[in-house]
Parts: sequence; C-alpha cells; structure tokens
Amino acid sequence: MTASGALLVIGDVVTDVVAVHPEPLAPATDTAARIRTLPGGAGANAACWAAHAGAPEVRLLARVGTESAGWHEQVLRDAGVRPRLVVDAAEPTGTVVVLVGKDAERTFLTDSGASLRLSPEDWAPALLDGVAHLHLSGYLFFTDTSRELALLALRAARARGVPVSVDPASAGFLAALGPRRFLDDVAGIGVLLPNEDEARLLAGLPEPAGVARAAAELSRRVPLVVVTRGAAGALVAEGGRVTAEVSAETAEALDSTGAGDAFTGGFLAARLSGAAPAAAAGAGCRAAAQAVTRLGGRP
Repeated sequence: MTASGALLVIGDVVTDVVAVHPEPLAPATDTAARIRTLPGGAGANAACWAAHAGAPEVRLLARVGTESAGWHEQVLRDAGVRPRLVVDAAEPTGTVVVLVGKDAERTFLTDSGASLRLSPEDWAPALLDGVAHLHLSGYLFFTDTSRELALLALRAARARGVPVSVDPASAGFLAALGPRRFLDDVAGIGVLLPNEDEARLLAGLPEPAGVARAAAELSRRVPLVVVTRGAAGALVAEGGRVTAEVSAETAEALDSTGAGDAFTGGFLAARLSGAAPAAAAGAGCRAAAQAVTRLGGRP
C-alpha cells in the first residue's frame, strides 16, 4: 500500500509521571526511584513515532487541559506532528503514573482527565482532507463521548475510502467494555493492532490458547491483524491464517512504556510508504526496540 497523504491519529495526550524503581515497592515506607514527568498518551506517542519513522505528514486530534496545553502542543510540534488540541476548561490533561520495575515492565495508574472527553463536537469533516490513513486509539471506545467521536470519524473515513486502523490499547478496559461490543464498534476497519493479551481476549480464547490461533481468528473479521508480542516480535495474520512471524530487534530494556505505540507508529509509517505487512511489522519492531531503551513513550 503506497499512499500519498497525511496520517491522522485520533487519540489521547497525557502527562506521564514515570517512576523507575530497581527494587520492589516497599509498602508503608519509601522506595528509591528515578522519577520523570514526560509527555505521553497512546495516540500522541504513536503519532510522534510515525513522524520519527518518516511519515511525511502526521496530524493528531486530541483533548487536553488548560494547565499544560501549551507544553503539549509545543513538544508535539517539535516531534514533527501537527496537533489539533481541543482545550478542555473543565478537566485537566490526563495523567498516568507509570511504575517501572527492574524487569522494565510497567504498571499504569490512569486518570484519563480531558483525554477521553473528546466528543462529536470536536469533529469536522475537513479533518480528513488530504488524509491517506486514519488511526484510532482504542482508548476512545471506553467512554461514551469519545466513543461517539470515534464512530463518527470511522464512518466518515469509510465514506471517503480512507483506510482505518485501531489499537485496542488496554486489556483491562477492553474486558470491562466487552470484547464483542468493541469488535462490533470497529467493524469495517482494515487493520487491528492488538498485543497478545488483547488478541486472546478479543478472540474469546482462554489464556493458554496460542496467540497465533487468536490472530488467525481475528483476521476473519479484520483483513489485517498484527499482534505485538514484546520480545517475541509480532505475528501478521490475514484471511484467517498467520502469514508472517516477525522477530523482535535486540535491545537492552529500560522502560517498556510506549513500546506498543512505537510499534504502531513505525508500522503505519512503513505501510504508508508502500511496505508489505511483514516488512511494516519489522519496521514496527525496530521502533519498539528503540522505545524500550529510554524513559517514556516518545522518540
């Protein structure tokens, strides 16, 4: 797929408070940690990685609070992204506390704040002008107003013949919403980008079930499914079968925050440049390997 035009990402901009603690958390007392406040959000991270990977034009629609709107807009522009940030007067920018253990795995404490208050009023058909691909963060589907916006954008893109991809974003939120409802909502998309847990959940398979089977099952509903597997790389499935297994790039992991977003950005940039699915997944793995070597979720 070679597409001349912009990538439009609709998703979340949040402020990440990342705490890396080499020792286990000690209840009721202090645990030494390296703590940084960084820009984040699945949608914003993916947009920045797509720009970093060479996508010629990347746009982002998101909602932020007044207290940090200027900062977030500037860092997005510095990353090569054209932001359209709706400023919310009632709620602050979403905040995520990211706890990163010795194994580089992360646990999130999430206050969505303004990020999931995107609504149909924030949409305009002109946002699709010049757009070759629309990417929706799965977080949009987990609250009513942002879900309405996501469905509106999805319908508008399909009416214009603009392909759409979705990253399911969170197995925990997905379980609360219900896999069937999520799959019904995203009917008609061209690309689904889950991780292993999300793929199994969406396919309705128990934990021990092979992720390859989950990927194959999901590709009966969505033409192209790419499952990220961390250090195990990625699986590509099309038409009810796995068509490629892509190895991960070797990296010394410091913080896995944003690795999936980096994969998404690298993958989408490669697809827009004409890469086949397996090659694009390889580009995604390379971006993810870069992401885990640094604090936070941005390039």
